[in-house]
Order: sequence, then C-alpha cells, then structure tokens
Amino acid sequence: MTPLAPWWDLRDLGNAVGAFLQWLGERGGPSWLPYVVSGLIGVLALLAWALLSQLFFVWAERRLIARIQVRRGPNRAGPLGLLQPIADALKVLSKEMVTPREADRLLFWLAPIAVVVPAILVLAVFPFGERMVLADLHVGALYIVAVSSTAAFFTFVAGWASANKYSLLGAMRSVAMLISYEVVQVVALLAGPVFVGSMRLGDIVAWQDHYHTWLLFLQPLGLLGFLIASAVEVNRSPTDIAEAESEIVAGYHTEYGGIRWGLFQLAEYIAGFAVAATVATIWLGGWTLWGLEEWVPGWIIFLLKVYGAFFLFIWMRGTLPRLRIDQLMGFAWKFLLPLMLINVLLAGLEVLVWRETGAPAGAVLPAFALGNLALAGVLMGGWAVLLGQLRPERRPGRPLLVREVGAIYYQPLGEAKEA
Repeated sequence: MTPLAPWWDLRDLGNAVGAFLQWLGERGGPSWLPYVVSGLIGVLALLAWALLSQLFFVWAERRLIARIQVRRGPNRAGPLGLLQPIADALKVLSKEMVTPREADRLLFWLAPIAVVVPAILVLAVFPFGERMVLADLHVGALYIVAVSSTAAFFTFVAGWASANKYSLLGAMRSVAMLISYEVVQVVALLAGPVFVGSMRLGDIVAWQDHYHTWLLFLQPLGLLGFLIASAVEVNRSPTDIAEAESEIVAGYHTEYGGIRWGLFQLAEYIAGFAVAATVATIWLGGWTLWGLEEWVPGWIIFLLKVYGAFFLFIWMRGTLPRLRIDQLMGFAWKFLLPLMLINVLLAGLEVLVWRETGAPAGAVLPAFALGNLALAGVLMGGWAVLLGQLRPERRPGRPLLVREVGAIYYQPLGEAKEA
C-alpha cells in the first residue's frame, strides 16, 4: 500500500472522476453517457487550468520582467498588483471591436476563434497524472506536431482577411517563420521517441521512471533545439518578429481589437503552456520524480515542471534582444536544422548499439549522457566555425562611448557654446 493511499483522490484526480463515472453508469442511464460526461469533465478541467494559469502568468511575467529591467511592475490593482490581470481582462472585454470596411468579414471574425482551437486540442494528450489524461493516444508526439502546425494557416487567414498591408506582411512573415521552425521542432521532438521506442507520451514518462533518468540528460541538444523552435512557434520574444513595432506595427493582428485581440493573446499563452507541457513530459519525466510521486500528487509535480519550463520563455524575453528576420531564418536552415538531423541520427545509433551489445542500463545510460553532452558542445562549436560565425570580424566588439556615429559628428554642448 502506498504511503498516501487514504489520499488517493488528491494524489490522482482521475480516481475521483472514475468513481463518479462508475456511479453514473450504475444509475441505469444510457451506455454512452459516461463517455460523454468524462469528455466534458476533461475539456472543462483543461480550459479552467489554462485560463487560470494565464491570469496568473500575465501578472507573474510582468512582475518578473519588471525586476529584470529594474522596475516595479504591476503594483496598484490589488495587493502586489494581483488584480491587474482581472483589470486587463475587463478592459479587453469592454473595448469596441472594429471591423475594417474592406475586410473579409467571415474570415476576419473566424480567425481569432479558430486560432485558439489547436492550442486547446493539444492539451488533451498530456498525462497530468497516472490516470489524468483526456486522450491517451499511441501517437501522442505526432498528434502534438500535427495539431500545432495548423496555427500557421489561421495566422495567415487573419492577416489576409484584414485588408491591411501591414497585417498581410506580418502574416506572410509569420508563415515563413512557422514553417521553417516547424521542421526544426519536429526533428528535435523526434529524437525522444526514437530513443524510447514509442510515440505514446505515457510510455515516454514510464520509460524515464523505469530507468530513473530524464531524457534531458540523454538528449540535451534536442531539448535546446526544441525550445528555440518553440519560442518562434508561440511568438515569444526575442523571436516575435511578426510583431515588430518599428516595421509592421502589430503584424497579422494589427486590425484586431477587444476580445478578438484577446483571443490571439490567449492562443499564444495556451500554446506556450503546451510547449512547456511537452518539455515536462518528454524531457523532464512527466508527473514522476524518482519516487516522490508516492508522497506528492503527481499532477502537482507535473504542473511545477510545466511552470518551470514556461519560466524559461519569460527569462529569454527579459534578457535577449529581438533578432532580425534574416538572422532568424538563416539560423533555422543553416544552423539548427542540420544539428537536429545529426542529433536524431545519433539517437538512433545509440539505441542500436545498446540493443546489439545488451549492455546494462546502469552503464550505458551515463555513458550516453556524458557523450551526448560533449557532442552537443562540439557540434555547436564546430558548426559555428564551419559557417564562419566565429571569425574575428563577426564577433561583437566591446561597446564604446563615442561622439561620432557614421558620418554624423555630435559636438558636445560645452564646445558648441565656446564656439
């Protein structure tokens, strides 16, 4: 008997739902009723979690970014500014929704709703606990990639239907970035299932629990590539080039206001949570933590991992400057994609060597972890040298305070008065 057996409802909320469905089936209703009710409970639970998490992280992100930039952040609405997300939501709901005269009205209205759907559907396959999964698919990893890739289509629809040049340029730029980094994302994500031998997310979690290790240690290069590609996919800074205010205003949603604009922001946040859940499931062991799940509810462990992975996006936003579009596209095709392809080949080779030699996991997995970490550093450094990125003229120079910029000479104020 597990140490927390009396608290089985708390440790795995799926048990409570299963008991309710069993009670519902015993009441003599139609046979399909428990399936429908279980689906509704799962959908409502995922929606509630996503919305509440977004409200919290809107506040947390603004406070953290403010600390990084030596500011205070939200501090007026409620204690510590905790009510600021509520105030922002009420403001968005109360703003007028204007439709451009020349816009394609049907597509213009449909795009904000359609872009949220894939972000929510992706959440259905993540195992929050041992029995807490809405759709336990055998191709869960493939499902994540297939559903999330549809966002590019709705993004272009939003820009094209707006009848605005800036919106169309932003949509075209977004589609180019999404397609480029989706290729990188898929190849990076593929390395984990190749190493485990299954695309079912529950099997990947069970494999890491069985061998008492995380794929983070065995596939560090794949995780790095997935995080960078996912930052582009969910439009997070420093790769949010579709919203470059100095070039194309707000990009593909320039003409959207009110709740329509809010739906785009909701989709980006939920997609960010989906990416963090993917990282937690495939690379961080999911809801397991080396036996701690026997004492702490697994869904709490999983949520802590998800929020920790999402914190990386906030950290990058407050630390790194925005890239140019040519830098971002070149980085995908010239640097990331070749490295991810090599990483998948190495993962397959390591699995083949392990199976052929029959070596014990206690010896082979640490060797693979150390070797892959060293190879990740060698591959990144070697590929950068091959592309010429480490040449002295390509390295950033030390910033200096100078008076002359280009052909313009700025004369100090004191010298100007003397003249």
